[in-house]
Amino acid sequence: MNYIGSKTKLTEFIWKSILEFTNGEIGQVCDLFAGTGTIGTKFKKEGYPVINNDIQYYSYVYNFYLIECTPKNVTFKKLIKERKWKNKEDVFDFLNSLEGIAGFIYSNYSPSGNLNKDFNRTYFTDENGKKCDSIRKTIQEWSDNNLLTEPEYYYLLSCLLDSIDKVANTASVYSAYLKDFKKSALQTLKIIPLELIDSDHKNYVYQQNANVLVKNITPLIYYLDPPYNNRVYSDNYHMLETIAKYDQPEIKGKTGLRVDNYKSHYSQKKNAEQSFIDLIDNINSKYVFLSYNNEGIIPLQRIKSIMESKGEYKLYQIEYKRFKADNKREYSAETTIEYLHCLRIVKDGE
Repeated sequence: MNYIGSKTKLTEFIWKSILEFTNGEIGQVCDLFAGTGTIGTKFKKEGYPVINNDIQYYSYVYNFYLIECTPKNVTFKKLIKERKWKNKEDVFDFLNSLEGIAGFIYSNYSPSGNLNKDFNRTYFTDENGKKCDSIRKTIQEWSDNNLLTEPEYYYLLSCLLDSIDKVANTASVYSAYLKDFKKSALQTLKIIPLELIDSDHKNYVYQQNANVLVKNITPLIYYLDPPYNNRVYSDNYHMLETIAKYDQPEIKGKTGLRVDNYKSHYSQKKNAEQSFIDLIDNINSKYVFLSYNNEGIIPLQRIKSIMESKGEYKLYQIEYKRFKADNKREYSAETTIEYLHCLRIVKDGE
């Protein structure tokens, strides 16, 4: 899934830096601003216990799939037995065979559904808008009828989010749609099974304010990747939030934004630094790692000063190409510098 701030291309840099700084001392890891869960997933694959968290519901859904779902708890046994199907493939075959319906997504985000409204939104073709509605409604009905376990429900929702993103008529984010349908958006939506990652640990996913959650959990390592600037994730991914919740929200404007969109304090110049100070003050762990780039709201030296006051500090950095869809940026450079701020907390008396 295309995602602003994704650490997919930086995962190995972050992983190796953490290993070096901790001298290989790795235990339970909390990816506190998880987004699409890249770093938490890396630690899960490496065999460590993981906690992931994100305030957005679509992210919670996707992280639940990545972190809590395994081949052992996503089997669809009850649904398969009820429908007299043979295996998991039948679940996806059925969803893909559904006739589309004129539900909330089609009615508000596809061209024919918008004909009698103020805005002719073209996020999805008519066909894909209707198929999305039909698949989402069926998943909910299965869950409401107790035919899905919690992991199976979030797994199917994640498969839908991942698949619908591939046929979205956008430049990778949902803050705007393209006027004309691009080639990939004209393809028919097909919900595809996502890979399931096994784990020997009990892993956890939360949907909480990060500054609150840190007061209640004690992992060995915190990995922090908060918003760097004034980009609002709830605006850029409002479409995924609405599909995940399927709550028929009140929407507004040309792009159909949710009225209830959330804006992080870390995206606000007046609040970002104090929020970070409060976060660091309340963290109870041995190691803290912060990803932040050279264009972030909080200056490099302030981050260094805040973290250095808590213990042993080190800085790693790497240059990389910025996110392609970030075309409304304040900066014109094609590359940016990603910093990994590393802290080993030294408590009084140590």
